[in-house]
Amino acid sequence: MQIFTELNKNPNLSLALGFFDGVHSGHQAVIKSAVDYAKQNGTKSAVITFRDHPCCYFWGVCPKYILTREMREEKIAEFGVDYLYELDFEEISGLTAEDYLKDCLVKNFTPVAISTGWNHNFGYKKSGNPKFLKDNAKKFGYEYFELPPKKYESEIISSTAIRKFLSEGKIEKANSMLGYKFFVRGEVVKGNQIGRTIGFRTANLEYPSELINLPYGVYAAEVQTADKVTKQETTDNSHTSMPPCLYTYYKAVANYGVRPTVSGSKAILEVHILDFDEDIYGETIEVSFEKMLRPERRFNSLDELKEQIKSDIMGVY
Repeated sequence: MQIFTELNKNPNLSLALGFFDGVHSGHQAVIKSAVDYAKQNGTKSAVITFRDHPCCYFWGVCPKYILTREMREEKIAEFGVDYLYELDFEEISGLTAEDYLKDCLVKNFTPVAISTGWNHNFGYKKSGNPKFLKDNAKKFGYEYFELPPKKYESEIISSTAIRKFLSEGKIEKANSMLGYKFFVRGEVVKGNQIGRTIGFRTANLEYPSELINLPYGVYAAEVQTADKVTKQETTDNSHTSMPPCLYTYYKAVANYGVRPTVSGSKAILEVHILDFDEDIYGETIEVSFEKMLRPERRFNSLDELKEQIKSDIMGVY
Protein backbone atom coordinates (compact mmCIF):
# COMPACT_ATOMS: atom_id res chain seq x y z
CA MET A 1 0.00 0.00 0.00
CA GLN A 2 1.36 3.39 -1.00
CA ILE A 3 0.75 6.28 1.38
CA PHE A 4 0.40 9.92 0.31
CA THR A 5 0.12 13.05 2.43
CA GLU A 6 -1.05 15.30 -0.41
CA LEU A 7 -3.61 15.04 -3.20
CA ASN A 8 -2.38 14.05 -6.65
CA LYS A 9 -3.75 12.91 -9.98
CA ASN A 10 -4.65 9.24 -9.60
CA PRO A 11 -7.69 8.49 -11.79
CA ASN A 12 -10.37 5.80 -11.86
CA LEU A 13 -10.20 4.79 -8.21
CA SER A 14 -12.69 3.12 -5.92
CA LEU A 15 -12.67 5.32 -2.81
CA ALA A 16 -13.43 4.70 0.86
CA LEU A 17 -14.00 7.89 2.85
CA GLY A 18 -13.72 8.31 6.64
CA PHE A 19 -11.34 8.89 9.52
CA PHE A 20 -11.27 5.18 10.50
CA ASP A 21 -9.88 5.54 14.03
CA GLY A 22 -9.60 1.98 15.28
CA VAL A 23 -10.47 0.47 11.88
CA HIS A 24 -13.29 -1.30 13.70
CA SER A 25 -15.81 -3.73 12.20
CA GLY A 26 -17.94 -0.94 10.75
CA HIS A 27 -14.91 0.74 9.18
CA GLN A 28 -13.76 -2.58 7.80
CA ALA A 29 -17.03 -2.99 5.92
CA VAL A 30 -16.53 0.40 4.22
CA ILE A 31 -12.94 -0.38 3.27
CA LYS A 32 -13.84 -3.85 2.01
CA SER A 33 -16.61 -2.35 -0.13
CA ALA A 34 -14.11 -0.11 -1.92
CA VAL A 35 -11.52 -2.85 -2.30
CA ASP A 36 -14.02 -5.44 -3.54
CA TYR A 37 -15.43 -3.05 -6.15
CA ALA A 38 -11.92 -2.25 -7.39
CA LYS A 39 -11.00 -5.92 -7.74
CA GLN A 40 -14.26 -6.78 -9.48
CA ASN A 41 -13.85 -3.93 -11.96
CA GLY A 42 -10.14 -4.10 -12.69
CA THR A 43 -9.11 -0.86 -11.02
CA LYS A 44 -7.39 0.36 -7.84
CA SER A 45 -8.72 1.26 -4.40
CA ALA A 46 -7.88 4.14 -2.07
CA VAL A 47 -8.77 5.25 1.43
CA ILE A 48 -9.10 9.02 1.84
CA THR A 49 -8.63 10.13 5.44
CA PHE A 50 -6.82 12.67 7.61
CA ARG A 51 -3.55 12.60 9.51
CA ASP A 52 -5.29 13.81 12.67
CA HIS A 53 -8.87 13.77 13.90
CA PRO A 54 -10.91 16.84 12.82
CA CYS A 55 -11.48 17.55 16.54
CA CYS A 56 -7.81 18.55 16.76
CA TYR A 57 -8.62 21.44 14.42
CA PHE A 58 -12.05 22.44 15.73
CA TRP A 59 -11.37 22.18 19.47
CA GLY A 60 -7.59 22.37 19.65
CA VAL A 61 -7.49 19.07 21.55
CA CYS A 62 -7.02 15.67 19.93
CA PRO A 63 -9.04 12.72 21.22
CA LYS A 64 -7.30 9.68 22.59
CA TYR A 65 -6.98 7.27 19.68
CA ILE A 66 -7.64 3.53 19.48
CA LEU A 67 -4.68 3.01 17.16
CA THR A 68 -1.55 5.04 16.59
CA ARG A 69 -1.26 6.40 13.05
CA GLU A 70 1.32 3.74 12.22
CA MET A 71 -0.91 0.94 13.48
CA ARG A 72 -3.91 2.39 11.64
CA GLU A 73 -1.91 2.36 8.41
CA GLU A 74 -1.07 -1.30 8.94
CA LYS A 75 -4.68 -2.27 9.69
CA ILE A 76 -5.91 -0.52 6.54
CA ALA A 77 -3.20 -2.21 4.47
CA GLU A 78 -4.40 -5.64 5.67
CA PHE A 79 -7.54 -5.27 3.52
CA GLY A 80 -5.64 -4.95 0.26
CA VAL A 81 -5.99 -1.19 -0.19
CA ASP A 82 -3.73 0.16 -2.95
CA TYR A 83 -3.41 3.78 -1.81
CA LEU A 84 -3.88 5.63 1.46
CA TYR A 85 -4.22 9.41 1.46
CA GLU A 86 -3.63 11.00 4.89
CA LEU A 87 -4.54 14.63 4.32
CA ASP A 88 -4.20 17.75 6.45
CA PHE A 89 -7.75 18.51 7.58
CA GLU A 90 -7.04 22.21 8.08
CA GLU A 91 -6.21 22.65 4.39
CA ILE A 92 -9.70 21.58 3.29
CA SER A 93 -11.78 22.48 6.36
CA GLY A 94 -13.30 25.56 4.70
CA LEU A 95 -14.52 23.77 1.57
CA THR A 96 -18.21 23.19 1.05
CA ALA A 97 -19.34 19.65 0.41
CA GLU A 98 -19.78 20.43 -3.28
CA ASP A 99 -16.31 21.97 -3.60
CA TYR A 100 -14.70 19.05 -1.74
CA LEU A 101 -16.43 16.50 -3.95
CA LYS A 102 -15.76 18.36 -7.21
CA ASP A 103 -12.33 19.96 -6.64
CA CYS A 104 -10.70 17.30 -4.45
CA LEU A 105 -12.24 13.91 -5.12
CA VAL A 106 -13.50 14.16 -8.70
CA LYS A 107 -10.72 16.42 -10.00
CA ASN A 108 -7.92 14.20 -8.65
CA PHE A 109 -9.41 10.71 -8.65
CA THR A 110 -12.32 10.70 -11.13
CA PRO A 111 -13.75 7.98 -8.86
CA VAL A 112 -15.59 5.04 -10.33
CA ALA A 113 -17.05 4.26 -6.91
CA ILE A 114 -17.30 5.86 -3.45
CA SER A 115 -18.03 3.95 -0.25
CA THR A 116 -18.84 5.52 3.14
CA GLY A 117 -20.49 4.64 6.38
CA TRP A 118 -24.14 5.50 7.00
CA ASN A 119 -23.21 8.47 9.20
CA HIS A 120 -20.37 9.96 7.14
CA ASN A 121 -20.26 13.78 7.05
CA PHE A 122 -17.89 16.12 5.27
CA GLY A 123 -17.57 19.68 4.01
CA TYR A 124 -18.06 23.00 5.76
CA LYS A 125 -20.53 22.68 8.64
CA LYS A 126 -20.97 19.00 7.73
CA SER A 127 -22.95 19.93 4.63
CA GLY A 128 -22.04 16.66 2.89
CA ASN A 129 -23.58 13.31 3.80
CA PRO A 130 -24.61 10.01 2.19
CA LYS A 131 -27.66 11.59 0.55
CA PHE A 132 -25.46 14.27 -1.02
CA LEU A 133 -23.08 11.65 -2.41
CA LYS A 134 -25.97 9.57 -3.73
CA ASP A 135 -27.63 12.57 -5.36
CA ASN A 136 -24.39 13.52 -7.16
CA ALA A 137 -23.36 10.02 -8.26
CA LYS A 138 -24.84 10.23 -11.75
CA LYS A 139 -23.57 13.79 -12.29
CA PHE A 140 -19.96 12.83 -11.59
CA GLY A 141 -20.10 9.28 -12.93
CA TYR A 142 -19.44 7.14 -9.85
CA GLU A 143 -21.35 4.41 -8.06
CA TYR A 144 -22.12 5.15 -4.44
CA PHE A 145 -22.28 2.59 -1.63
CA GLU A 146 -23.66 3.58 1.78
CA LEU A 147 -22.74 0.93 4.33
CA PRO A 148 -25.36 0.41 7.06
CA PRO A 149 -24.46 0.47 10.77
CA LYS A 150 -23.06 -2.70 12.28
CA LYS A 151 -24.15 -3.67 15.76
CA TYR A 152 -22.89 -5.67 18.71
CA GLU A 153 -25.46 -6.68 21.32
CA SER A 154 -27.96 -4.19 19.84
CA GLU A 155 -25.50 -1.26 20.15
CA ILE A 156 -24.16 0.44 17.04
CA ILE A 157 -20.43 -0.12 16.63
CA SER A 158 -18.55 3.16 16.77
CA SER A 159 -15.16 4.52 17.81
CA THR A 160 -16.91 6.43 20.60
CA ALA A 161 -18.47 3.27 22.04
CA ILE A 162 -15.16 1.40 21.78
CA ARG A 163 -13.27 4.18 23.57
CA LYS A 164 -15.88 4.08 26.33
CA PHE A 165 -15.57 0.30 26.78
CA LEU A 166 -11.77 0.47 26.82
CA SER A 167 -11.74 3.31 29.36
CA GLU A 168 -14.02 1.21 31.58
CA GLY A 169 -11.88 -1.92 31.27
CA LYS A 170 -14.55 -3.77 29.28
CA ILE A 171 -11.96 -5.25 26.97
CA GLU A 172 -14.00 -8.14 25.65
CA LYS A 173 -16.82 -5.85 24.48
CA ALA A 174 -14.35 -3.46 22.86
CA ASN A 175 -12.60 -6.33 21.09
CA SER A 176 -15.90 -7.68 19.77
CA MET A 177 -16.64 -4.29 18.20
CA LEU A 178 -13.12 -3.90 16.86
CA GLY A 179 -13.03 -7.30 15.22
CA TYR A 180 -9.56 -7.84 16.68
CA LYS A 181 -7.86 -7.50 20.07
CA PHE A 182 -6.97 -4.00 21.27
CA PHE A 183 -3.19 -3.81 21.34
CA VAL A 184 -0.22 -1.59 22.03
CA ARG A 185 3.25 -1.83 20.64
CA GLY A 186 6.49 -0.55 22.08
CA GLU A 187 10.14 -1.05 22.83
CA VAL A 188 11.04 -3.05 25.90
CA VAL A 189 12.83 -0.79 28.39
CA LYS A 190 14.58 -1.52 31.67
CA GLY A 191 12.50 -1.10 34.80
CA ASN A 192 13.44 -1.39 38.48
CA GLN A 193 13.77 -5.18 38.02
CA ILE A 194 11.81 -6.01 41.17
CA GLY A 195 9.77 -8.58 39.25
CA ARG A 196 12.73 -10.90 38.79
CA THR A 197 13.47 -10.82 42.55
CA ILE A 198 10.07 -12.40 43.25
CA GLY A 199 10.23 -14.82 40.33
CA PHE A 200 8.10 -12.90 37.81
CA ARG A 201 10.32 -11.19 35.28
CA THR A 202 8.54 -8.50 33.27
CA ALA A 203 8.99 -6.69 29.97
CA ASN A 204 8.29 -2.99 30.50
CA LEU A 205 6.84 -0.67 27.87
CA GLU A 206 5.94 2.98 27.74
CA TYR A 207 2.20 3.15 27.12
CA PRO A 208 1.65 5.24 23.94
CA SER A 209 0.51 8.69 25.06
CA GLU A 210 -1.85 9.17 22.09
CA LEU A 211 -3.87 6.02 22.84
CA ILE A 212 -6.99 5.76 24.97
CA ASN A 213 -5.98 4.99 28.56
CA LEU A 214 -7.04 1.70 30.06
CA PRO A 215 -7.95 1.67 33.76
CA TYR A 216 -5.00 0.88 36.01
CA GLY A 217 -5.20 -2.85 36.52
CA VAL A 218 -4.13 -6.35 35.61
CA TYR A 219 -5.07 -7.91 32.27
CA ALA A 220 -4.98 -11.27 30.55
CA ALA A 221 -2.95 -10.61 27.42
CA GLU A 222 -1.12 -12.10 24.50
CA VAL A 223 2.37 -11.05 23.41
CA GLN A 224 4.20 -11.39 20.16
CA THR A 225 7.59 -10.10 19.18
CA ALA A 226 7.83 -7.84 16.14
CA ASP A 227 10.45 -6.15 14.03
CA LYS A 228 10.03 -2.40 13.92
CA VAL A 229 7.87 -1.13 11.09
CA THR A 230 9.94 0.37 8.32
CA LYS A 231 8.85 3.00 5.84
CA GLN A 232 10.45 3.23 2.45
CA GLU A 233 10.63 6.92 1.59
CA THR A 234 9.95 8.00 -1.98
CA THR A 235 10.32 11.27 -3.86
CA ASP A 236 6.61 11.81 -4.58
CA ASN A 237 5.27 12.77 -1.13
CA SER A 238 4.51 9.16 -0.32
CA HIS A 239 5.89 6.20 1.55
CA THR A 240 5.12 2.53 1.77
CA SER A 241 4.20 1.13 5.16
CA MET A 242 5.47 -2.39 5.69
CA PRO A 243 3.75 -4.52 8.34
CA PRO A 244 5.97 -5.97 11.06
CA CYS A 245 7.23 -9.55 10.99
CA LEU A 246 5.34 -11.32 13.76
CA TYR A 247 6.56 -14.42 15.52
CA THR A 248 5.31 -16.78 18.22
CA TYR A 249 2.37 -15.80 20.41
CA TYR A 250 2.73 -16.07 24.19
CA LYS A 251 0.14 -15.83 26.92
CA ALA A 252 0.89 -13.08 29.40
CA VAL A 253 -0.27 -11.13 32.44
CA ALA A 254 -0.05 -7.38 31.91
CA ASN A 255 -0.14 -4.73 34.62
CA TYR A 256 -0.81 -1.15 33.60
CA GLY A 257 -0.45 1.37 36.37
CA VAL A 258 1.83 3.07 38.89
CA ARG A 259 2.81 -0.05 40.92
CA PRO A 260 1.80 1.26 44.38
CA THR A 261 3.27 -1.75 46.22
CA VAL A 262 6.79 -0.70 45.19
CA SER A 263 6.11 3.05 45.53
CA GLY A 264 5.90 3.63 41.81
CA SER A 265 4.72 7.00 40.51
CA LYS A 266 4.83 6.91 36.71
CA ALA A 267 2.33 4.76 34.85
CA ILE A 268 3.97 1.97 32.86
CA LEU A 269 2.93 -1.27 31.19
CA GLU A 270 4.60 -4.33 32.76
CA VAL A 271 4.13 -7.66 31.03
CA HIS A 272 4.98 -11.04 32.52
CA ILE A 273 5.24 -13.37 29.52
CA LEU A 274 4.41 -16.96 30.43
CA ASP A 275 6.75 -19.79 29.45
CA PHE A 276 9.28 -17.25 28.21
CA ASP A 277 12.72 -16.38 29.55
CA GLU A 278 14.64 -14.45 26.92
CA ASP A 279 16.43 -11.11 27.10
CA ILE A 280 14.39 -8.78 24.87
CA TYR A 281 15.54 -5.36 26.07
CA GLY A 282 15.45 -2.93 23.18
CA GLU A 283 13.19 -5.16 21.09
CA THR A 284 9.70 -4.19 19.95
CA ILE A 285 6.81 -6.31 21.18
CA GLU A 286 3.06 -6.16 20.71
CA VAL A 287 0.71 -6.66 23.65
CA SER A 288 -2.90 -7.62 22.85
CA PHE A 289 -5.43 -7.30 25.68
CA GLU A 290 -8.02 -10.02 26.20
CA LYS A 291 -9.81 -9.14 29.45
CA MET A 292 -9.36 -7.21 32.68
CA LEU A 293 -8.62 -9.48 35.64
CA ARG A 294 -8.70 -6.93 38.46
CA PRO A 295 -8.00 -3.27 39.30
CA GLU A 296 -4.51 -2.31 40.43
CA ARG A 297 -4.08 -2.21 44.23
CA ARG A 298 -1.41 -1.83 46.87
CA PHE A 299 -0.27 -4.95 48.71
CA ASN A 300 1.23 -5.03 52.18
CA SER A 301 4.34 -6.94 51.11
CA LEU A 302 6.12 -8.38 48.09
CA ASP A 303 5.17 -11.85 49.31
CA GLU A 304 1.50 -10.88 49.22
CA LEU A 305 1.99 -9.45 45.74
CA LYS A 306 3.72 -12.65 44.65
CA GLU A 307 0.75 -14.76 45.75
CA GLN A 308 -1.65 -12.47 43.90
CA ILE A 309 0.39 -12.72 40.70
CA LYS A 310 0.14 -16.51 40.92
CA SER A 311 -3.61 -16.13 41.13
CA ASP A 312 -3.62 -13.68 38.21
CA ILE A 313 -1.75 -16.18 36.06
CA MET A 314 -4.48 -18.74 36.71
CA GLY A 315 -6.98 -16.23 35.30
CA VAL A 316 -5.14 -16.20 31.97
CA TYR A 317 -5.88 -19.85 31.23
